[in-house]
Amino acid sequence: MARKSRRSYVVGVDLGGTKILTALINKKGEIVAQAKQATEAEMGPERVIARIAESVERVLRRADVVPERVLAIGVGAPGPLNPETGVILNAPNLPGWVDMPLAERLRDKTGLPVFVENDVNAGTYGEFKLGAGRDVSDLVGIFVGTGIGGGLILGGQLRSGFRHVAAEVGHMIIVADGPRCGCGACGCLEAVASRTAITRDLVAAIKAGRTSILTELAGDKLDDLTSGVLAEAVQRGDALTLEMLGWAQHYLGLAVASIVNLIDPEMVILGGGVVEALGEYFLAPVRETAFANLIAKHDLQRVKIVAAKLGDQAGVLGAAMLAVARVGKRK
Repeated sequence: MARKSRRSYVVGVDLGGTKILTALINKKGEIVAQAKQATEAEMGPERVIARIAESVERVLRRADVVPERVLAIGVGAPGPLNPETGVILNAPNLPGWVDMPLAERLRDKTGLPVFVENDVNAGTYGEFKLGAGRDVSDLVGIFVGTGIGGGLILGGQLRSGFRHVAAEVGHMIIVADGPRCGCGACGCLEAVASRTAITRDLVAAIKAGRTSILTELAGDKLDDLTSGVLAEAVQRGDALTLEMLGWAQHYLGLAVASIVNLIDPEMVILGGGVVEALGEYFLAPVRETAFANLIAKHDLQRVKIVAAKLGDQAGVLGAAMLAVARVGKRK
């Protein structure tokens, strides 16, 4: 009789420009230990990879689990990357990360198999396996924060495209000749509906003479509004904030309608800091605009447009679950 594997844990890592979130996850998909630390991206790739390895060691110690009981490490990372090779092609928020073989370097430091995936893809997969989308097989994830990212699940599988750049929802052109996006194009969804875009429009309106409670709430940080500050302004009925959020909600609704018209998924999940902070207030108008612009008007309610459930843990859980799936494919 074959001996049952003792490797009953997996590690998930969410690598960001400012923080590294690491979690040890059991076979039920439950987080048993986690650690958060600064990325120290300015110190260069080798230092960051060393910090990831240190964070893996830390969660194992906290759970009193030896490496021999860990199946693999899954990493959700920013920027264009190749999930087949584990190479980060270019991460704008991580200086020096060009053609960086993250999977290989981290494997050398930990002695464990390492799988790397785009961070938003990982977050979408986390919601699919353990969050809002666990009962469906076709879904789209859209995460609204500083930027806007997306992920795509079709037939129960993460689809990354033949160049591994599928579901770049934030770079759908929504407004012809609209505001310039960080990617260089004009009128991208990210350029009109992200928190960065909302902040830009609010600041411009205030500088043009519009009044807003944001000058009181944000103080000298008006150019860097948090989702929490926006939520407080909404709660206090600030007319300017409501107006600018309304435009973002409208553009997001149009984007959701276009996506549904293209691939007809069972569910669209919206997450990220803005959605988490504003909840159904933010989501309801997005849903209304999307439904108004769907080509097929029958059975509208069967298309679920819902909020994400996992919050900050979506990335580590998704990266971990992807690692489990990819270890299985290797066998």
